[in-house]
Amino acid sequence: MLLHRRRLLGTTTLILAGAAAGQAALAQGSNAYPGNRPVTLVVAWAPGGSTDFVARVLAQQLSQELGGNVVVDNRPGASGTIGHASVARARADGYTLLLGVNSTYAMSRHLFPQRGYDDERAFVGIGRVAISPIFLCVNPTLGITDIQGLIARAKEAPGRMSYSSSGAGSSAHLATELFLREAGIDIQNITYRGGAPAVQALIANEAQVAFVDAVTALPLMQAGSIRAIGVSTPQPNELAPDVPTIASAGFPGFEATSDFALLAPAGTPAPIVQRLATAMTAAMQNAEVLQRLRQNSIFPTVGTPEAFPAYLQAESARWADVIRTRGITLE
Repeated sequence: MLLHRRRLLGTTTLILAGAAAGQAALAQGSNAYPGNRPVTLVVAWAPGGSTDFVARVLAQQLSQELGGNVVVDNRPGASGTIGHASVARARADGYTLLLGVNSTYAMSRHLFPQRGYDDERAFVGIGRVAISPIFLCVNPTLGITDIQGLIARAKEAPGRMSYSSSGAGSSAHLATELFLREAGIDIQNITYRGGAPAVQALIANEAQVAFVDAVTALPLMQAGSIRAIGVSTPQPNELAPDVPTIASAGFPGFEATSDFALLAPAGTPAPIVQRLATAMTAAMQNAEVLQRLRQNSIFPTVGTPEAFPAYLQAESARWADVIRTRGITLE
């Protein structure tokens, strides 16, 4: 019996020592990460958009913070779900990351149930990165100068005005539907193949209304091609301070932004997740990064891995309610 106990104690000691050694090796590996191996940052959208812009600014600074090479890989298609699915299937070793946007990680699940992955199980959130406001815009020839004027015009001819969008489930599309619900008006949706043609439709007066991402809207506002009558954030936009918030125009609590977050495949070792979170925080505090983002009306909202699950759950529930109450489908 004594011999058996000694053997058991010896075995237990070896197991504990092995576990401790494994943790130490993992910690040492995270310090060496990424080494000479490049890290791929997937963007689920085509080059040139706001997500791609944020990813490239972030990747450049992350390369410096990590002491390695972070490269952007664009994998567009199916409202962002193709790129997300590719990262969900990737090895959970920290060498494949995703810069996601809330239209995909919080909204598309309610419209694409067969997308091949589950956002909460397939990814670990390294943290929120930044947000970009969305402007409620009209064609200048309408003569509408404020939100109440738009509501009055829409009520004069229910269903005869139209708004342009880049498809079901985009941030701008759901922001419009949220506004229509709160305002109690009926404006018809015209869907285009992407954000650029949707904005061109607004400029050409094929559609009279559109929510437009700040990166795209600001230069067009300055050129007089479109007129912004509201902004979707709780505070006025510092690059367009004369445009009132939608919340202040009779819709308290209204908020709809493009949110960017850094994600990794589920199962990525915790020390690597924390190293990435630390590097992301440092990158978003860099003065040059801040200037480049703010010049394009993108504002850091740096989060943590610990806070991300609660944020994702709340964001998903909020937009699920909009999709359900507005009867939004892929058809």
